[in-house]
Amino acid sequence: MPVATDSTGPSTVTATINYAVAPANGRAYFHINADPVTGKRGINYRHEEHNDIEIENVRGKEEQYTLDNAGFQWYKSPAKFTAFENDALVEKEYYAESIELLKKLTGASKVVIFDNTIRRHRPGQVGDTPQTRQPVFQAHVDQTTKASIARVHRHLPADEVPGLLEKRFQIINLWRPIKNVAWEWPLALCDYRSVNPETDTLPIALIYPDREGETYGIKHNPNHKWKYLKGMTPDEVVLIKCFDSLQDGSVAVFTPHTGFVDPTTPPDAPRRESIELRALVFYD
Repeated sequence: MPVATDSTGPSTVTATINYAVAPANGRAYFHINADPVTGKRGINYRHEEHNDIEIENVRGKEEQYTLDNAGFQWYKSPAKFTAFENDALVEKEYYAESIELLKKLTGASKVVIFDNTIRRHRPGQVGDTPQTRQPVFQAHVDQTTKASIARVHRHLPADEVPGLLEKRFQIINLWRPIKNVAWEWPLALCDYRSVNPETDTLPIALIYPDREGETYGIKHNPNHKWKYLKGMTPDEVVLIKCFDSLQDGSVAVFTPHTGFVDPTTPPDAPRRESIELRALVFYD
């Protein structure tokens, strides 16, 4: 069913988006693990805050935005599973119902969830463990094309990979507030139709001890059209397309996104808590 259409705030807010700035030379990179001597993570690019960005609250007209035209899509779908403190049950029960929801909304023939992240805003808390992950304050896309193809190789049986890569596939994140309404640190999504994929993206190598991943940082472009759904409830989800192998110009390929500070958030709002699943989505 569509998301409820009650209005919960002004039509736009002016807020800060944290954009990526390319290094002066060479490929952008970020080391996941800290250097054992310095205690710091290696990084050779920077971010730049733009504090004059208009972000539109689309509550009441959210049905205008779809995975194909904008790269994201909201939907009202209360979760049967709510015990998000239990990682094993999340994978056993919440994954199962989410796979069915993704198939229903996309028409996909096969969905493989390959990880999940729970984020809880805890001011002053540091660290990047499953218990300490905070909202992300930087415009980004989780996977590049190269990284998306690598995910298929990493998470699917080797004998299935060639056939799956011959057909359309996507990576879609399923994002949901948990425990309370996401008044604080909501999620902003950039309409793909306002993005120049050639000039607005910065491929960033994520360097692990045993492998490399790759994400897109997003560079500032005044044409970007940012959207959010104010007051998302735990009964609502947003599907965020991070990759689409169909790249003929007919559909959105990815969605830049970020958490942001909404200046209209009530001062006594509960801290944001959310879960996002990342899924490989295949079509016949």
